[in-house]
This record gives sequence, C-alpha cells and structure tokens, in this order.
Amino acid sequence: MLIIDTHLDLALNALEWNRDYRQPVSAIRAWERGMTDKIDRGNNVVSLPDLRRGQIGLVVATQIARVNSDNGNLPGAGWNSPAQAWATTQAQRAWYEAMCDAGEMTQIRTRADLDAHMAHWHGDSVSNDPKPVGYVLSLEGADSLIDLSYLERAYAYGLRAIGPAHYGPGRYAPGTGLSGPLTSLGRDLLREMDRLGMILDVTHLTDEGFAEAMNLYKGPVWASHHNCRTLVPHQRQLTDHQIRALLERGSVIGGCFDAWMMKPGFTQRKSNPADFDITLETIVDHYDHICQLVGNSLHCAIGSDLDGTFGREQSPTDLDTIADLQTLHGTLKRRGYSETDVENIFYGNALRFLSSALPAS
Repeated sequence: MLIIDTHLDLALNALEWNRDYRQPVSAIRAWERGMTDKIDRGNNVVSLPDLRRGQIGLVVATQIARVNSDNGNLPGAGWNSPAQAWATTQAQRAWYEAMCDAGEMTQIRTRADLDAHMAHWHGDSVSNDPKPVGYVLSLEGADSLIDLSYLERAYAYGLRAIGPAHYGPGRYAPGTGLSGPLTSLGRDLLREMDRLGMILDVTHLTDEGFAEAMNLYKGPVWASHHNCRTLVPHQRQLTDHQIRALLERGSVIGGCFDAWMMKPGFTQRKSNPADFDITLETIVDHYDHICQLVGNSLHCAIGSDLDGTFGREQSPTDLDTIADLQTLHGTLKRRGYSETDVENIFYGNALRFLSSALPAS
C-alpha cells in the first residue's frame, strides 16, 4: 500500500551529513562505517531507493536552518544571522531541485501536481524503482526567513508549509523545551501565511504558542510529526485538549517514530530502544489514543521523522530501514483496524488534507 510520510529531513541529511540519498541505506551505512562525527553514523534508515522499496511515494520534505541556537547539536543549528540561515535553506532547495533534474524526486506544488503524481504511483505500468518520490516542501522553524518579504519569495519556489518553531528559542516562536507565546514577528508571519494560503505546522510550538496560533490562524493546520502527551508526558507531545482542537479543524497528526517520543522514560541519545520494548506496534498505541478521542481513523498519519538526527539507535527495534513501515499494515490489522483504517493512516488522510490545502493550479 502507498505511504505518505508527512515529515522527513532529506536535504539536511544530504548536505550536513554528506549522505548520497540516491544510494540504498546499506551503501550509506558502509560508507559511514567507523565515522564518529555524528551519533547516528552507520545507523541511518532513510534513502530514496528504500523509500521506493517501501512504496513511500510522497513525503513532506523540509528545509531547516536555525539562528543563534544555544545547542549546536540540533539540526541546522548555530548560524549567527538570518542571512546565513537563508543561504543554508537555499542550498537545501538546490539539492531537492538536483534530485528532480535526476528523475529521483518531483516537487508537488499544486493539487494538479498531486493528482498527477498519485495517478502515476497508483498505476501498474511501471515498477516502483524508477518512480520519482514526490515531495511537498516545508520549512521547519522559520528563523531563516530574513523578513516577511522572503515568505512570498519562498512560496513562489514551492514552499507550502511552515512550522514557526523548532527546539529552544526562535525568531518567530519559542519551541520545544520552552514556554511563552509567539513573537511579534511570529504573529505577522501567520497573517502573511494566511494570505498566501499556506499550511501551518504546529509541531514544536509551546503550549502558549499553540493556543495563540490556533486562535490567530484561519487556514489549514496540521501536526506533521507529533505523539500523545497522555502516553509520553513531555511538552513536545500533544495534550488531549490540543488533539481535540486539531480534530475540530480537520487536521492530520503524523505519528513520529523517534523512540523518546514513543514511550516515557527514554533519554535521547542515551537510552536503548530494546530496553523499553519500543517497536512499530508502540506507535499504534498513539494512533489508538487519537482514534478513541475522535471515534474514527480519519486524522492519523505517518510523520516518521526517521532521519531527524537519529537512526537505528533511536528507532523501533523492528525497523531496519524506512521501507519497514509497510509492516505496520499487519500490526494495525492485528490491533483491530480495518483495511480502510489502514489506508487512511498510510496515505488517505494526508492525501485528503493536501488535496484541500494545496492551491488548485
């Protein structure tokens, strides 16, 4: 079954990790053997061939560059000016465009693009191997937008979703680990995004920022990679109140496969997923919680974040590469989900949301 993944940091890994994503995961691991500059060296789980092997035909792919981060270990961290961060996101954009030129990927900007791409992936005339992986471009953390005039420039090259916050402080919004509302720049950003008809991604917002954004923003809203605070009591997760607020807006919530977000007590970059019995079935607990709140399966998706500065060392123990997301089909069926429910979670909900949120042409 086709899968849509609502959050992957492909370009970040291609450039900052120097990973040739045209190669299979096994080849990237072999090239990284013995390297120690990144904690997940030799443990990566994502590549373009493995996306195709797992029938993950469409992804929401990010640009990310942070300004003046107090944690240099975070993705895209450490730039001393918005101009430098902007330049970094433009290098990431250039990589996506190079992948398009090579036939490896194709950018989805409009509903017409989406319809054509889905028809191609659902067709039986060619195997998955040569099919380009479609991507909707998203900006994770808005620090790199030098001022609001850059938003319209980014929209023109296909940026369709923005999460104003990431970890820690941000120019537009504080993020994970902090508290407090949007900045004045952030409020102006949401108004401009509304005017352009973009998708607001509430992932990483503080509780105060979430409430403010949901009140201020009138356009489409989703949580691209988020789990449930009832199951994992941390500010990074969504409360039941926040989940209900998203469901009332017709949002989609992408379940995240980062082990520390799946079970309580896991320490990032220290704990072993095996010690916590974290498997692909663990994410179904989060899906179950959301489905029970709303009474149906129409708001859950896969937002794996499986290349978000971690690899096998912080992934479900029964996942070797991203292609193994297909095994969720059997797991969901064993947990009582119907074939239609599985289809909703694998791609149907994200497809319906994007079909409504993207411009027609």
